[in-house]
Amino acid sequence: MKDSLYSQYSLNAVMTASPGELTLMLFNGAVRFIRQGLNFAEEKNIEGAHNAIIRAQEIIQHLNGTLNMDYEVSKNLAMLYDYIVRRLTEANIKKDGQILKEALDLVEDLRNTWAEALKLAGPASAAGL
Repeated sequence: MKDSLYSQYSLNAVMTASPGELTLMLFNGAVRFIRQGLNFAEEKNIEGAHNAIIRAQEIIQHLNGTLNMDYEVSKNLAMLYDYIVRRLTEANIKKDGQILKEALDLVEDLRNTWAEALKLAGPASAAGL
């Protein structure tokens, strides 16, 4: 019962979120999966690390795919997302915690910047920044 209530809550949160809030949720998910991958790698849980890192890569690739390339900032973000995905791939192959920490730092910086932008945008963020 508890799981179905959480699932319903999560679905409602996604369905009622603005595009800006959805992006923040994606960043939070990527951070969570990179941390899980790091923990699993440290525990020598190869399958768990692999699955968590793949989920983080999928989120970053999704974020990359949603960029509006009409803006210079999007081109720069695309290069950064590509770099993060390449580092996550390397970390997954090697199960390398240092590389995962590097990727985590980058994604946390992006997430924190996005969260701050949402705050600054205020009501305009409901329209999707």
